[in-house]
Amino acid sequence: MGEDLTSLIRERFGYENIDAKQYSPLALAFVGDAVYSLLIRTRLLCECELTVNHLHKHAADAVKAEAQKDLMTVMLPNLTEEEMTVFKRGRNANSHSVAKHASVTDYRIATGFEALIGYLYLNGRMDRIMELVFAKDNGDASGQEG
Repeated sequence: MGEDLTSLIRERFGYENIDAKQYSPLALAFVGDAVYSLLIRTRLLCECELTVNHLHKHAADAVKAEAQKDLMTVMLPNLTEEEMTVFKRGRNANSHSVAKHASVTDYRIATGFEALIGYLYLNGRMDRIMELVFAKDNGDASGQEG
């Protein structure tokens, strides 16, 4: 089906040699938030015949900290050691922002989730993101590489 988005962006902007490990967990979360939001919005658009206002509400519900914490709880047993390390770095990062509508715990777990998504995205692992994020849809996110 062609190149993946990560590869296209890297090639177009000359970022072929990105080392995701060099970025802070909050920088990874910054990117991960956008990637996850794009996945959710795309899925809603393709699967639901809703008005834009309803699409926005459903997307906001899916990307809020509590929902990300719930998803992370499902994903945790399926993470590789490397993925768990990235998640923990994000969860433990010292963010100066305050969650508006989330507990501190949910917000920190959501930051770890977003850092993991950002890390996987920058490493060109959209396949793994899809496997983890939509595991409940297909019943498996074993973390085992093929």
